[in-house]
Amino acid sequence: QVQLVESGGGLVQAGGSLRLSCFSSGVIFSINTMGWYRQAPGKQRELVAAITRDGITNYADSVKGRFTISRDNAKNTVYLQMNSLKPEDTAVYYCNEKIIGTGVDYWGKGTPVTVSS
Repeated sequence: QVQLVESGGGLVQAGGSLRLSCFSSGVIFSINTMGWYRQAPGKQRELVAAITRDGITNYADSVKGRFTISRDNAKNTVYLQMNSLKPEDTAVYYCNEKIIGTGVDYWGKGTPVTVSS
C-alpha cells in the first residue's frame, strides 16, 4: 500500500504562485510515473501534469508555460510549481502514482488551491 501526502495548497491572488509537494511512501517511487490532477467544483478530475521515471513531462494545454512538474527521487517527492495563477486554476489538486507494470494507481487526499481575482 502506497500513501501519498500532498501539501502546499492555499489561497492566493491571481498572478501569484504556489508550490505543491507530494510525498510518497512507496519503495519504488523512482521508477513510477507521477502526476498531478485537479478537480474543480462540478467538473471532472483532469490531468494537470505528469513526469516519468526518466523525467519526461507532459502538461495540460491550460497550464503549459505556467506550471512545472519535477521530482526528487532521493526524497520520494514530486512537486508542482504553479506560477501566474488564474481564478480558473481553483480546484482540489491530487497527487497520483502509477505503479509500473501493474495498472494500479494510488491517490492522495488532495490539497485545495483557491485563486482569487
